[in-house]
Amino acid sequence: MKETVLIVEDDAMIRNLLNIYLTKEGYRVVEAADGVEGKRLFEKEQPCVIILDRMMPNVSGDAFCEWLRYEKKSEATVIMLSAKAQTDDRIAGLMLGADNYVTKPFEPSEIVAYVKAGIRRTGTTCQKIASNELVIHPNRREVFLRGEPVDLTKHEFDLLYCFMKNPHIVLTREQLIEQMYPYDERDVLDRTIDAHIKKLREKIEDVPSKPQRIVTVRGMGYKFVES
Repeated sequence: MKETVLIVEDDAMIRNLLNIYLTKEGYRVVEAADGVEGKRLFEKEQPCVIILDRMMPNVSGDAFCEWLRYEKKSEATVIMLSAKAQTDDRIAGLMLGADNYVTKPFEPSEIVAYVKAGIRRTGTTCQKIASNELVIHPNRREVFLRGEPVDLTKHEFDLLYCFMKNPHIVLTREQLIEQMYPYDERDVLDRTIDAHIKKLREKIEDVPSKPQRIVTVRGMGYKFVES
């Protein structure tokens, strides 16, 4: 479960440079060339940290930051990049909700340090598994689909977490029972698992009758398919 960092920057050279440094540190990096694409990727990836250029076409960094904080209510760490170095500019960026304000040009190692600090600050709440706009936060026990919360029961959550931890691996009903009911699995029937999966599909599949995420492997069990 690598932490995801979103870079929203219209300068391809800067994006590439930061990507190299952050990937080397073990982070998962996604990139957007403008604020519109940045919003889409935020909804899809739910990143822990956002490196945000302040001056961009279409949607500015200021507008993006306001959207993130006030509309999406996100607590993701925001590192704002800008060529504007005046004190008033720094204050304005921080007042919009940025956690750090870095002026260009900068040292990539400085950005890496801010990313590490941001992830330490968010702690385990930042841990997640993401797959095709479906995001699960194990420690917070939250699930989001296309940025919207999904209300799951305890068993549905445990079932989804088990699947997403083991993508493309066929899990038998017996294995799923053992994961979900570790103390009374002998009293649980196979059809109980089937009923939970049916309800879960109704909440996370676009067409529950034709599932694309949790698929049936006939004669064996089920598996979670990443796309």
